[in-house]
Amino acid sequence: MKRVFFFDGSGPPLGHMLLALGGYLGGFDGNFVWNRIGAEYSSNVPVRSLRLLPALAGALSVPMAYQIVWELGFSHCAALGAALLMLIENALITQARLMLLESVLIFFNLLAVLSYLKFNSQKHRPFSPSWWLWLTLTGVACSCAVGIKYMGVFTYLLVLGVAAVHTWHLIGDRALSNVRVLCHVLARAVALLVLPVVTYVLFFYVHLTLLYRSGPHDQIMSSAFQASLEGGLARITQGQPLEVAYGSQVTLKSASGRPVPCWLHSHQSTYPIMYDNGRGSSHQQQVTCYPFKDVNNWWIVKDPGRHQLEVSNPPRPVRHRDVVQLVHGMTTRLLNTHDVAAPLSPHAQEVSCYVDYNISMPAQSLWRLDVVNRESDAETWKTILSEVRFVHVNTSAILKLSGAHLPDWGFRQLEVVGEKLSRGLHESTVWTVEEHRYGRSQEQKERELELHSPAQTDVSRNLSFLARFSELQWRMLTVRSDDSEHKYSSTPLDWVTLDTSIAYWLHPRTSAQIHLLGNVVIWASAGLATALYALLTCWYLLRRRRNIRDLPEDCWLRWVLAGALCAGGWAANYLPFFLMEKTLFLYHYLPALAFQILLLPVVVQQVGEHLCRSELQRSLFGALVVAWYSAACRVFAVLRPLTYGDTPLSPSELQALRWRDSWDILIRKH
Repeated sequence: MKRVFFFDGSGPPLGHMLLALGGYLGGFDGNFVWNRIGAEYSSNVPVRSLRLLPALAGALSVPMAYQIVWELGFSHCAALGAALLMLIENALITQARLMLLESVLIFFNLLAVLSYLKFNSQKHRPFSPSWWLWLTLTGVACSCAVGIKYMGVFTYLLVLGVAAVHTWHLIGDRALSNVRVLCHVLARAVALLVLPVVTYVLFFYVHLTLLYRSGPHDQIMSSAFQASLEGGLARITQGQPLEVAYGSQVTLKSASGRPVPCWLHSHQSTYPIMYDNGRGSSHQQQVTCYPFKDVNNWWIVKDPGRHQLEVSNPPRPVRHRDVVQLVHGMTTRLLNTHDVAAPLSPHAQEVSCYVDYNISMPAQSLWRLDVVNRESDAETWKTILSEVRFVHVNTSAILKLSGAHLPDWGFRQLEVVGEKLSRGLHESTVWTVEEHRYGRSQEQKERELELHSPAQTDVSRNLSFLARFSELQWRMLTVRSDDSEHKYSSTPLDWVTLDTSIAYWLHPRTSAQIHLLGNVVIWASAGLATALYALLTCWYLLRRRRNIRDLPEDCWLRWVLAGALCAGGWAANYLPFFLMEKTLFLYHYLPALAFQILLLPVVVQQVGEHLCRSELQRSLFGALVVAWYSAACRVFAVLRPLTYGDTPLSPSELQALRWRDSWDILIRKH
């Protein structure tokens, strides 16, 4: 709303942009701070507009479930059963009624599958307008699913896998000419590979175009990215010289940003003579990485062959592989490293500012500049744009942020070391010049007060959209949110058995509350159907190996495709969570559950048509299905007060709804 850049680590920007669109259409001015769960909305927050998109996505998922089962070739009754199950699943309803993105993700997942099935049904009319429409929509829907949450990539890979198998069969069709086959392959490659990538990048283009102002999350990005935003660093760096020269006064920011963004820093304090573990130090001046802007972050780039600390006229730019010295601006001591173990990283060298104690420990203050993102070996060192490493001339150690917090004697600042065991390029060894000015005075007192700024050079224009996109994408993939244990966190094994819940809201005065709880009949039946599908498939495969065809070929292909998309969709959206080291919640399971619900009526129809041989068996099975669905409807009705949060319940009624000890139903103690 306010065009302020933000970064919350939750994933790609499409979902946030769609929610923001709802707020914009509802007249929201952005003047509400979303920093406390349960806070009462002010009158300027258009809650209905903000909830419209998730609710609409959840509602549209119901007819799409019908369409998918029908397109798979199953009966209208099976398709209607899938839609009705989606309609009465309490957890899906709860998630769709709030300003959350899981329902939108499920919508695009189902849209991708439905579009591909529609496209596949057009195989006898290749390259027709409807053929192109559904193929293109498949690619766009996959891209939108990934653009909502990275979990969408699981469904995208599933659709790609099914499309690849179908394409492989197409290649083997001798009735098609080579040119025709090539056209089919190219069309699928463009629609399912190129188009999703282009669409995904377009989401970021719109995102970065809209959020052009500096905000509270700038610090996690590089200096070049920050300088491209209006206000903030762009205001500070306006008018800075582009090329770093001998005599330049600079602040050096670590490119890592982890554990926090910080700048190379020194101060008058020295390393303790003896550490707590009994190891000794050089007792030199401390060099750290400090997460705040400070006058002690300033360094002067010095030519080792000259004594002057000001910029000559004309300035002499520093280039790749030049040897420099870094002089701490406030203490005038040289950045130094030597064969003394670092305080917290004994495998690495201590980095200090050299103090001459008149002992046999000469200064080792020469550093060779390595411009990592250079375009040529004659590349100059540029403000903000250049990513550089400092390689110690004497020992070949690389200046590195270890990320460890120093003890109290180091003021809890971050440790900087000389890394001799570095293999390859790592962000922790890369530094960028953030603030820069040309020094003009040799007098230390005047230098400390120097505020001269040269003529303006617009550095921010040099950062292209692709550079900003690449950096933001990398941060989203690598910056981890808080992984600490949460009251409502759970494990993937808890989800299948519904052994967990999430309390979303409690009325401040009554017992009305909203819980993320699933319909236990549907969840148990879906799990049973998945297991039964696997058993039946194994049985059919064994029988087919013996050349016994229990199913006609068209029924077998329909059964296999349903399993690939529905059972495969469940597995693709569920099993990867066992490998994730992050805090997980019940709502992470909902996309997988949606695919399981699609599989449930498929298995029911298969059992009714092919395993129930006699009319009596089919009648009994039909009655059992009706009773089962009635039970699911009954559970939905019983849990409805916790799904909608519109009915206050007594403590005894709430206790009666606590069907599992792990369900955290909130009961007020009066």
